[in-house]
Amino acid sequence: MTRLIIFLVVLSLIVGLVVMLGIGRDVDETGPTMDNVERTLETDRHERLLGRIAMDDATLNAFTTDGCSGGLSLAWEQLSEQFPELAARHGNRPPWEQCCVVHDRQYHAGGSTATSAIESFDQRRASDLQLKACVVNTGAERAGTLRDVYGLSDQQIEILYQTISDLMYRAIRLGGIPCTRQPWRWGYGWPECS
Repeated sequence: MTRLIIFLVVLSLIVGLVVMLGIGRDVDETGPTMDNVERTLETDRHERLLGRIAMDDATLNAFTTDGCSGGLSLAWEQLSEQFPELAARHGNRPPWEQCCVVHDRQYHAGGSTATSAIESFDQRRASDLQLKACVVNTGAERAGTLRDVYGLSDQQIEILYQTISDLMYRAIRLGGIPCTRQPWRWGYGWPECS
């Protein structure tokens, strides 16, 4: 639990720094965007992943998932054990966990259909955006329950789930880069490439 809190604090500091420095917004027609910064930082790792996939001894391992990575599913499970009312209202796993499992399937084989590092990067970003949209859709699907239980408005529910999806997206963009030895990296089903 402590590791999750430290991770969230560090993530918040990074996001704050990004906002303060203006990274991610167009400075001018030729200025940096978060997409360009990410692409520049990741391209060599996607090249290494594709090189590793192309090796004769590279075999895609059987699919595994930890639900929502980074300890999110585990933390939710532990909280639901400590607070039974959480589990009663929302289950003992995150309500959006199925989104994470679909995302893990894409990350497991990550890059295996790409013909270039840029294509692999674009596939990873598309997968992350799909996860983000799925989390927001989960909020919309649960809106009736959340309104009834907590008295939240549709706008409050939308803001809540948009915030959750934004934090998850940023965490994945930072932590899911290929060739990092992380168990949740892009292409984690392939042998390590670093």
